[in-house]
Amino acid sequence: MPRVTKLQVNAKDLRIDADAERSLLSILRDDLDLTGCKYGCGEGQCGACTVLLDGVPTRSCITPVGAVGSRHITTIESLEQKGRLHPLQEAFLNAGALQCGYCTSGMILAGYALLQKKLNPTDDEILRSMNGNICRCGAYQRIIAAIKMGAKAMREGGK
Repeated sequence: MPRVTKLQVNAKDLRIDADAERSLLSILRDDLDLTGCKYGCGEGQCGACTVLLDGVPTRSCITPVGAVGSRHITTIESLEQKGRLHPLQEAFLNAGALQCGYCTSGMILAGYALLQKKLNPTDDEILRSMNGNICRCGAYQRIIAAIKMGAKAMREGGK
C-alpha cells in the first residue's frame, strides 16, 4: 500500500509514516496530537473535523491523507500566535458563540477562510460560508455575531 511520509501542517514540514488511505483527521489527531478538529459524523456532513487545505475548508474525516499531497494544512492550533488568540477566536469567546465547544474549531476555521477573502461579509455570505457546519447547541446567531465581531477586529488591525 502507498505510504505518506510528509505533510505541511501549520506552516511546518512534518515527517509521518502513514497508509495513504487513512483519514487526514486520524493523522492529525492520533499521529500529530492536533486534537482541535473533532470526529463528529464521520461522513463530512457536520463540519466538526474542518481544516483548511490551501485556505479552503475541508472535511478531514473523509479526506484520505494520500490526497493531500503538498497542500498546506491549517488547523485551529495555528491561529493562536505567541500566546494570543486570533481576533476571530476572541470574538467567539466574547460573543458566547460556543456552548459545548465541539463544533467550535470547525466553525472558526470556516469563518476564518471567509474572512481571508472578504473582511466585511454580509449575513448571507456568512451563512453560505458556514453551510454544513452544524452546531448541536443551536448557537447560530451568536456564531454569526462572532464572525462579524472578528471581521471588525481584523479590519481594525488584527490578523
